[in-house]
Amino acid sequence: MFIAHYNPIAYKIPSACLTDDALLEHINKTEKPVIVSTGMSTMEEIEHAISIINQDISIITHTTSTYPCPPRELNLLMIPTLKKKFSCPIGYSGHETGLQTTIAAAALGACLVERHITLDRAMWGSDQAASVEPGGLIRLVRDIRVVEQALGDGVKRVWDSEIPIREKLRRR
Repeated sequence: MFIAHYNPIAYKIPSACLTDDALLEHINKTEKPVIVSTGMSTMEEIEHAISIINQDISIITHTTSTYPCPPRELNLLMIPTLKKKFSCPIGYSGHETGLQTTIAAAALGACLVERHITLDRAMWGSDQAASVEPGGLIRLVRDIRVVEQALGDGVKRVWDSEIPIREKLRRR
């Protein structure tokens, strides 16, 4: 395999190759992490592919293989669905325009976010319209980090910053 000469730390299985059992078996023998994209695949095809690879060192990425993908076809609730179904981490590979839905994917638990990047969205090529320019990538990372902080840990508490307001407004 050509890429093996570069000793990658992981292999990425594109959505188009999800049903290539020979490729999945070959990559699995490398004992390296595998990132599996699930665009244009049925749940049965995903289950079969994941049965071939080592889930202990793999990541499944939810994706829709349309460039650019309209928001109504993103189906981001597949992220928690995949998290319930498989033991490996679940990520998101987005091909939409804009950043909001990728941020939502992170909020829904995507442990990895993949977006195409470009120097100029007006350049020639089928991926350009669904790509993020450098400034957008900086904003995307910044906003995902803000949302991660805002999600918290799910434990209800009274924050120190709330105490003066509570003392002022709460009836005793």
